[in-house]
Amino acid sequence: MGPTGASRILQIHPTLRCNLRCLHCYSSSGPEERTELPVGLLGNAIAAARAEGYTVVSVSGGEPLMYRPLAELLEQAHACAALTTVTTNGMLLTKRCLAELVGRLDLLAISLDGPPESHNRMRASEHAFAQMESRLDGLRASGIPFGFIFTLTQRNVHELDWVARFAVEQGARLLQIHPLEEVGRARRLLAGDRPDELESAYAFLEVTRLRELYAEQLTVQLDLVHGELLRAAPERAYAGDADPDAPLAELVSPLVIEASGAVVPLEFGFARAFALGNLRNAPLGELAERWRRERLPAFSRVCRGAFDAITAPAELPFANWYEVVADRAEDMLPA
Repeated sequence: MGPTGASRILQIHPTLRCNLRCLHCYSSSGPEERTELPVGLLGNAIAAARAEGYTVVSVSGGEPLMYRPLAELLEQAHACAALTTVTTNGMLLTKRCLAELVGRLDLLAISLDGPPESHNRMRASEHAFAQMESRLDGLRASGIPFGFIFTLTQRNVHELDWVARFAVEQGARLLQIHPLEEVGRARRLLAGDRPDELESAYAFLEVTRLRELYAEQLTVQLDLVHGELLRAAPERAYAGDADPDAPLAELVSPLVIEASGAVVPLEFGFARAFALGNLRNAPLGELAERWRRERLPAFSRVCRGAFDAITAPAELPFANWYEVVADRAEDMLPA
């Protein structure tokens, strides 16, 4: 089943261009970046991914709204009967932009880093919150379902209450809380800020409270796992025996396409020793077949090792599964 449950997610980062230079950006995106992928190449990859069992195309970045063929990319995903999501900082959601997204987008996720002062500090822009907030009336009028994504750090669990209340007031359907990972720009600018086990435990308790408080209004998702709960569902951590004949979506989700064309398991920047390859060199179907033969056994060992580490007895049994797997992959070369 994997960590994404019934959803089989193809995550696409079509560009590294962005109108901001956020402190926590995992891809070190910014206004000066020009790396991006042609929409035709991505369209072919989406079709191949659907044949491999992926059901959701999730577009991130960079800032996806700065990728000019975005509407065409979403159309191609819908043509393949895939659901579509886009993650954005929300600042560029003009009426014209929203008009292009209507009918092509199933869910919009807006990054939110706390109250205005905290949000602006993380976004390195004194206008980021006000401009994002000013777009929400138009977003609601468009009818596009939307939610917010909050990055949990060592210092901001107390802001979750404000964030959830803001999400409900704005009419959001989803609040996703993802722990900071010290990759990309965050490795340099936010070293020491990823939540430790104690902060993760506080976040777990706070999310439990928020779920009860807003049960009828907001779905609250926390990207942390409890060791005991994971032990009861090893299939969610790819801890069982992997079938090399299974569709790729049963073996790894999310599958990530980076703006460079690199295709990697689980998250942007995953250890290159476990990459499927690059779309500029071979089509996705060919990359997938080779990965099953050459890299799947080692990937499975990494996942089982992460499962054992997370489910070992611990006083505070909370962990970011993605981070644990990524760290172990960096330390382990495939045989």
